[in-house]
Amino acid sequence: MTPASPTRYDLDRDELATLLAGTPRYRVDQVWNGLYTRLGEPDTWTDLPKALRAELTTRLPSALHPVTESASDHGDTVKFLWELDGGSRIETVLMLYRDRATVCISSQAGCAMACGFCATGQAGFTRHLSVGEIVEQVVRATERARAVDRRVSNVVFMGMGEPLANEATVWAAVERIHGDLGLSARHITISTVGIVPGIRALAERPLPVNLAVSLHAANDSRRDELVPINRRYPIDDLIDACRDYLQVRNRRISFEWAMIDGVNDRDSDARELAALCRRLRPAAHVNLIPLNPTPGYPTQGSSLARVHEFRDLLETLGANATVRQNRGTEIDAACGQLAAGQPVSVTPRPVRVSAAPTR
Repeated sequence: MTPASPTRYDLDRDELATLLAGTPRYRVDQVWNGLYTRLGEPDTWTDLPKALRAELTTRLPSALHPVTESASDHGDTVKFLWELDGGSRIETVLMLYRDRATVCISSQAGCAMACGFCATGQAGFTRHLSVGEIVEQVVRATERARAVDRRVSNVVFMGMGEPLANEATVWAAVERIHGDLGLSARHITISTVGIVPGIRALAERPLPVNLAVSLHAANDSRRDELVPINRRYPIDDLIDACRDYLQVRNRRISFEWAMIDGVNDRDSDARELAALCRRLRPAAHVNLIPLNPTPGYPTQGSSLARVHEFRDLLETLGANATVRQNRGTEIDAACGQLAAGQPVSVTPRPVRVSAAPTR
């Protein structure tokens, strides 16, 4: 279920004016400035009368109710666990760097894509998030980053859920993050496991956001196993949609590849992946991610040495690749680990393929 009534960041400017009917227009503008520039709670917006601040606190409730907060990497990775109206829970991750910050946000409570190596998929789907529930994650993370003199420079839809299964709402949130919080569309990344209609819809949207595809296998039989939605949208259809997206956007597409020992880290996997990248040359880039541990998936990630060997082979074969540094693994904040404290189901160990003949 979605929120029964609008929360603080669900309303656009016109809807806010309607909610505050009878309030002078300049006061409505001050409220909007408070929401998207000053941030914080309405009772801190001292340019507004006390009566209006009290009214806003009641009529514009927060969507995110803090449950717990965890930190790792000497405080540079912070994971927030929020409870939503109705009891669903989501997580948001803030990653602080020397002069900037990135926030990883959720678009759904849970996920229906059932990728066995992902804790969110293991926990299952609860509901879509609203615009306000998505946008407020960025606002809260921005507040925290400001407190340590950092600026949120990147927003990635790589938290809980499949963004393109909630595409219209996600896009409305993107427009708010871009137009009202002031983040360049080129610093917003939407990740998908390969929802082809969603990719095509995204290509028709007006802002040039980045697209990341969680690929993880470069042949249909293995990808059917790792990413079940592949049975509906097989690799050839996915690559066609990516090619069309590139023609419209002229923006590099990233392929995310979780390195799983003995499953998708063989030399033959690298050759298949490089061949896919050549179909999108030169605008495809591979992010290699050592598989992070999750309670419902017993197979181990590839060794760091093998990850680097795989990257080197990809580059030899003409594909661009980098190894992503994992952040927040020990607090279950890294890629594939977000489950918001929900119980997960154990996924059977995938069939391993001997790597001896191909390495």
